[in-house]
This record gives sequence, C-alpha cells and structure tokens, in this order.
Amino acid sequence: MNDINPYNPLAEVFGYPISNETDEARTHRNNKFCPYHNITAKCTKVDKIDPLGVCTMYHKSTPVITCPVRFRQNWTMIADAAKFFFGETSSYLALPEIRLIDKNGRAAGNIDYVLVQHDDRGRILDFASLEVQAVYISGTIRGAFRTYMETQSPDFEWRGVTKYPRPDYLSSSNKRLIPQMLTKGGIFKQWAKKQAVAVQTAFFNTLPELIEVSPEEADL
Repeated sequence: MNDINPYNPLAEVFGYPISNETDEARTHRNNKFCPYHNITAKCTKVDKIDPLGVCTMYHKSTPVITCPVRFRQNWTMIADAAKFFFGETSSYLALPEIRLIDKNGRAAGNIDYVLVQHDDRGRILDFASLEVQAVYISGTIRGAFRTYMETQSPDFEWRGVTKYPRPDYLSSSNKRLIPQMLTKGGIFKQWAKKQAVAVQTAFFNTLPELIEVSPEEADL
C-alpha cells in the first residue's frame, strides 16, 4: 500500500489496494469476490446483493481493517490463538459461529470461533474462544466506494464531502468489544477456559493500558 493519497479513504477494495491493477485484482473487483475465506466466493459485507467491498480504509495514512473477514488472511489468527491456547500442536478444530448459552438456558451471543483441542481418537481435551473485532466507521464510506467502482481509477480521490469516513475506535470498543467480553468472557472465565481477541494494532493502541503477563499465566 504505497503512494498513499491523503484524499483517498479506500485502502483495499474486494481484497486489493486500489493501486493494484492486475488482472487478478480487477477480476475480484468486477465479480465482487472475497479473497479472504468468506462463507461464499463473493463479498457479503452489509448486503449479499450489493456488498460494501471495503476491507480496509485509510486514516492518517494508516490502513485500518473495517471488515472482520479481512483477519482470515492465511488463517494466521487461528494459528496464533491455537498456539496460545494449546501450545505446539495441530490437533485442534476451529469451529465458527458457535452459539453460547448461559446458565439459565438463554442465548448469550455467538462465539466467532471455538477452538477445540482433541486427541488422535477425536476425544476433546480442551477448548477456548477467539473473538474477532474490526473497526466501525464514522461518517460514510459507501459514497466513496460506489464512486470508485464506476471507474476503478488508481488515482481515485474523495474531496469536498461532509461526514468524511474515519475509524470509530471508541464505539468499536465501548459498544461492541467490551460488552461482548463482559458477557461471553465472563462465562468462559467461570469455565476456566482461555480466550483470545483478534484486533489490529492500530485499534489495540487506542484501548486502555492492559497488564501484560506471560502466556502461561494469561487467560486472555
């Protein structure tokens, strides 16, 4: 993502920087494909028919991930979480969107991924949770996206607009991440099971300072 234009809020569209004009990138944009292991071949962000194909936006020249599917690149987050949970092993499953039920039998939301460690006969040895949090957008990026898609120019600029898009870190943490961790995290804490949260560094740096301990002592 070089040569960043300060008047361009679009870092990646349908998986590729807008400066990428290769056949592969154009095929993804023209067909609304998602290269990051979405549930279908196509992007489904916001709407299945008319998806908002912005994976990442620019804020002060920094790419900011705005789509949780973007974190699936190379499945690095799964590998890192599994190593934190279970150590060096490949004997685990990563199960997406698992419904969590509280002690009263009421739904407490979905877990983005439940990682389950098993032995060579498939018997469960341990399990843990992984949540994925992208960043909400303040303002609107739909107009910029639609205008860019008309020409797909690598020199796209978005000037003279009100409500210029920017990341809303505060809402992403206070209205989404923290309430989820209090609700679902409390249940996993009672079970004495570890948890992990995948966020981008730019988002993590806006959170209150957290006490760091060794991976062996950590439960999050």
